Amino acid sequence: MKIFGKNAMAVMLSMGYATGLVVNAAPATQPKTTNVISSVFILPSNPKEGRDPFFPDSMRPYEMATAANSRVADISSLKVRGFSGSLDQRLVIINNHTFAVGDEGDVNTAVGRIHLRCVEIKTNSVVVEIGGQRHELSYSNQP
Repeated sequence: MKIFGKNAMAVMLSMGYATGLVVNAAPATQPKTTNVISSVFILPSNPKEGRDPFFPDSMRPYEMATAANSRVADISSLKVRGFSGSLDQRLVIINNHTFAVGDEGDVNTAVGRIHLRCVEIKTNSVVVEIGGQRHELSYSNQP
């Protein structure tokens, strides 16, 4: 007497897999951890250092690098507007942009946008890093 045919057994096994009743006996392996490589993009300052792969005749990348280098020297347009937050979580407002220690961002100035990173917030000043150079900006209560 035949209880299950070949097709019936296949249907029963597939139902078991679908409902989770059939468990694979092979142990699960842990995925290998890999080091994450971060990309670094450097704007070329002339055509010998590199060019835009989509617009090889464009002079835009070199203009952007020149503008970024000229803005680094002019920090006089950066103003500390105030401080906020608690003593252990200080915040500083630079040109209407709020930073905590370690934050990075672009700040609008009269000469254009300047990318900076907040390194340290002191009692009446803040240390920022712009283009690899550190500068200390003092707070003045004048507009």
